[in-house]
Amino acid sequence: MDNSQLGIQYMQEGKWEEAAKFFMDEIEKNPQNAVSYVNFGNVLSALGDDTRALSFYQKAIEIDDTTAAAYYSAGAVYYEKEDLESAKTMFEQALAKGLETSDNFFMLGLTYVGLEKGKLAIPYFQRAVELNNQDAEAYFQLGLCLAQSEYIDEAITQFQACISLDATHADAYYNLGVAYGFKEESEKAKEMFDKALEIQPDHLLAGYGKQIIEGK
Repeated sequence: MDNSQLGIQYMQEGKWEEAAKFFMDEIEKNPQNAVSYVNFGNVLSALGDDTRALSFYQKAIEIDDTTAAAYYSAGAVYYEKEDLESAKTMFEQALAKGLETSDNFFMLGLTYVGLEKGKLAIPYFQRAVELNNQDAEAYFQLGLCLAQSEYIDEAITQFQACISLDATHADAYYNLGVAYGFKEESEKAKEMFDKALEIQPDHLLAGYGKQIIEGK
């Protein structure tokens, strides 16, 4: 294996210092290899050094502005820093450079949600689940956006897809309860709130929802 492959292997094992060494060796040998800067930036990000990580992503873009992974990784850092406008710009750039992955669509959706533009997030979450139909959280986020846009039946379908993949997703059961309550299907709503509380006994919203249903 070459330096990059070894570095990625160590990253996957959580051995960050070893990974950094191999990526730095690769940068020294091939200073025009943009991907090596992305990889080294990912190590720095994992270690919490976001400022330096961003500088390595920027260097990768300067070397080759078609390096989609650099935009995506920078977007992830900006998202964690709650700089949502910058995150959106980076994820959109990654998409423009050809990174049509479920992760990129998912993060774009989350960024729009953070910007309180949930309706605009819907197509990104839809594409995320089309590309990865095993992503429970993407189904959940899609369901939330649909529910907030008052597409209740469509939201129910997505929450059900979520719990079919993750039977312990208490928030999905809670939101199913809310959706069924909205449709005045009290028994189903109570059943969903009970399930959320079974999974997470301190789920305050589910407890409150159950009290409202039982008070009718």
